[in-house]
Amino acid sequence: MKLDLDNKHVLITGGSKGIGLACAQGFLDEGARVTLVSRGADNLAAARQALLAAYPDAGGRIATIAADLTDPVAAVKALDQAEADSGVVDILVNSAGAAKRTPPDELTPQAWHDAMQAKYFSYIYMIDPVVQRMARRRAGVIINVVGNGGKVASPTHLAGGAANAALMLVSAGLANAFGPKGVRVNAINPGLTLTERLQEGLKADAKVQSVSMDEALGIVNQRQPLRRLAEPREIADAVLFLASERASYITGAILAMDGALTPMI
Repeated sequence: MKLDLDNKHVLITGGSKGIGLACAQGFLDEGARVTLVSRGADNLAAARQALLAAYPDAGGRIATIAADLTDPVAAVKALDQAEADSGVVDILVNSAGAAKRTPPDELTPQAWHDAMQAKYFSYIYMIDPVVQRMARRRAGVIINVVGNGGKVASPTHLAGGAANAALMLVSAGLANAFGPKGVRVNAINPGLTLTERLQEGLKADAKVQSVSMDEALGIVNQRQPLRRLAEPREIADAVLFLASERASYITGAILAMDGALTPMI
């Protein structure tokens, strides 16, 4: 399917790793220009090198900006730089931030605050200026990669799940508010996905269960209805579709991508 994303400028937060980096690869495949925003300059440099290895002729279509998106001033500066360097942002993909998992008996007011800063506000501080600029141009797409923890309460992910739930409401609400101004907003809720962050969790599980990493992954796979976890590129493919004009009447949608692990409507 041709998605007609040639020369679109896509700003991807959390674009140096995992799902964000897979999104960058997908958009480059489609001929788009990408700006990756992440906190770590070293991770961004590594991501750029990986993209250039896969797309040697795409150097002019790849930009990187190091910024701490939990700071609203830094977020606006990153957006200003991205638009100064590569033109107005046509598509925003938010995939940055991850709240720390905390056992319920260790939750404190600071833990709740930190989770909202890490996940909720790191998205909001970029969404807010972008959606306003898109509305003035009467065109734009925002896709928030959130997480299934906002729909299914986990005792060790209550603070992060609350941030995810808030982002789902924000996505649906902004879609309603800015639809008349030509802006579409959708959210995707991945389940467990084979990213670097998951590998860290599997390493801990393997140690606790006294099994190998492969065995720990096999145990997790067997819990999934599809008997495997998602690849980052599979989540990215959904992002690309929602970003395209092929999804021109999809807005305010909250797409579950947990492989039907939680059978709910």
